[in-house]
Amino acid sequence: MKTKCLLRLRFAGLTTTRIYQLLSEYPNFLEMSEKRCQYLLSLFLNRIKSKYKEAIHNQFIQCTNEDIEQSLKKWRIHYTSIYQSTYPTLLREIYHPPLILFYKGNPQLFNEKRTLAIIGSRQATNYTQRALNKLFPSFNMHHFTIISGLAKGADQMAHQCALDFSMKTIAVLGFGHLNHYPKETRHLRTHLEKDGLVISEYTPYEKPLKHHFPERNRLISGLSRGVLITESTEKSGTCITTQFALDQNRDVYVLPGSLFNPLTKGNLLCAQQGAKIIVKENDILEDFLLRFH
Repeated sequence: MKTKCLLRLRFAGLTTTRIYQLLSEYPNFLEMSEKRCQYLLSLFLNRIKSKYKEAIHNQFIQCTNEDIEQSLKKWRIHYTSIYQSTYPTLLREIYHPPLILFYKGNPQLFNEKRTLAIIGSRQATNYTQRALNKLFPSFNMHHFTIISGLAKGADQMAHQCALDFSMKTIAVLGFGHLNHYPKETRHLRTHLEKDGLVISEYTPYEKPLKHHFPERNRLISGLSRGVLITESTEKSGTCITTQFALDQNRDVYVLPGSLFNPLTKGNLLCAQQGAKIIVKENDILEDFLLRFH
């Protein structure tokens, strides 16, 4: 019942943050009768700032779980909620985890133990590719699952390298499954939906918006036991993900970089924040093998 109500709230247009606000005011909302839910939602919407208040309320009343299920089936999109056993255990640990996750691919990957996020610049160079080629044979041997954000550059290299080594890999989208960005990774995503897992906290039709990507980044680190930074500039999305990882008590690793290379200036700053500098495979393996059997 709770999951069905969450689905309706999301498809009506309430964001994850707004639903947490709603549940903070009405903790038993998801268990209430239909009429009571409609009334309390109306009260809640009247107190928030949004130009879509009326549309959200009307959509909540009009859309049924049967309509939602039929649409998802047509799109071949599955979902899990925070109230279900299939929901990723690690994500439950983070602040305000997504209440609903939409996915395509193999849901068994949700609870892999040795999950490593690989993040870096969209302008990643051959340095990233060479480092991944060096590290991945050992990661493969020890059954790592690679997580990234399906952006071009470092994300793209990480996912492709995982596929090349027949490793498990999870892509986290910053938009709904009916959209795609950037076009350079569309073909790769098709492979991941078949041989890996592609997830999103956004309803299928939500477009890639600027604020979605920092929100997406908290899931990349949240799903991972550790985060490896390959190349990053001083001010980048990589730095945002790094901060999420540190806040979530995840191990953060970084490739060594040059003081004179703008694409590794962020690496040096991350090292100052406490990231562990990686010079060989065992710098990561020793942590994972000790902690995550």
